[in-house]
Amino acid sequence: MEKSLEQFNIVIVGTGGQGLITLLQILAEAALIEGYDIRTSELHGLSQRGGSVEVHIRFGKEIYSPLVAQGGADLILALEIQESLKGVYFANENTTFLINKFFIPILGEKLLNEEEILKELKKISKNHVLIPAADICEKELGSNVVAGVYLLSYASFKKIIPLKPNSILKAIQKIVPKKHYDLNKKTFELAKKYEKN
Repeated sequence: MEKSLEQFNIVIVGTGGQGLITLLQILAEAALIEGYDIRTSELHGLSQRGGSVEVHIRFGKEIYSPLVAQGGADLILALEIQESLKGVYFANENTTFLINKFFIPILGEKLLNEEEILKELKKISKNHVLIPAADICEKELGSNVVAGVYLLSYASFKKIIPLKPNSILKAIQKIVPKKHYDLNKKTFELAKKYEKN
């Protein structure tokens, strides 16, 4: 473990049914493998399918509170593009937004388009990575439910998060049910190949 890491703060935003809790558990396990102190906040919002959800994880040398403070996030991981705007509260000019380029329609609400969303995000931080993770996983693996694992794996390969890919893979093996492990391992390997043009 690099003792120099004081803390790293992540807020994951998305909607119910997108596997936010599983991602939180994988991150916590990977941070534990690397010897970090960890605090997580399990859930904010409606975790039923379609409801807006946000979870927090903080890890580092010594962590006291599970909640990421306003403007305190190093990474906003958005599993749905509109939900990325919920992360703005936690962002600062150095925050990275890693966003699944995926829209979930909200009944009776007019959606902002990608351009409008990015315009809002750029007011805070210039660091955003948009990846069509759901589409890639659907096309290559026949399922988009692993889009979050794809983004998380990508973040470790690209050093967006200070956790080694091997720790992420070990954590996936421990957290994900055995019957889904192969799919998640393929997702991890697929993320390694992704190169942004």
